[in-house]
Amino acid sequence: MPENLLQLDRQVCFALSVAARNVVALYRPLLEPMGLTHPQYLVMLALWERSPRSVTDLSGALALDPGTLSPLLKRLEAAGLVERRRVPGDERTLAVTLTDAGRALRASAERIPPAVVERLGMPLADLEKLHAVLTDVIARTRRTPDPLAAAG
Repeated sequence: MPENLLQLDRQVCFALSVAARNVVALYRPLLEPMGLTHPQYLVMLALWERSPRSVTDLSGALALDPGTLSPLLKRLEAAGLVERRRVPGDERTLAVTLTDAGRALRASAERIPPAVVERLGMPLADLEKLHAVLTDVIARTRRTPDPLAAAG
């Protein structure tokens, strides 16, 4: 009898989906005292790397479409962590800048990665290997042509 190719626990998509939900759940209690959701935390990580950034740049860095990113930015702005402003001389470009409060939040956020590693209980070397494999998966899925675009 051939192996069941449709067996749920053999599916990469299932393992990635469950792992992603479970890992994000580990972040939730760590981020709540900071007043951040996980998607907002990702935006802040990108801005702590470099600020100001255009919405287009943030969208690319986070692999989020601007329509998904915009409400996140509005909530972060309402919380006083970022400012959104049109770039002088280029009214089409919206720049996102950290406020003083947004920059100050970074000190609290520095405790998040070690706490997640501790909660996972996995050796750091294994997590680094996992990160490398997932980064490769992301790169390969971005190179995969869209079969619907070819058919159209």
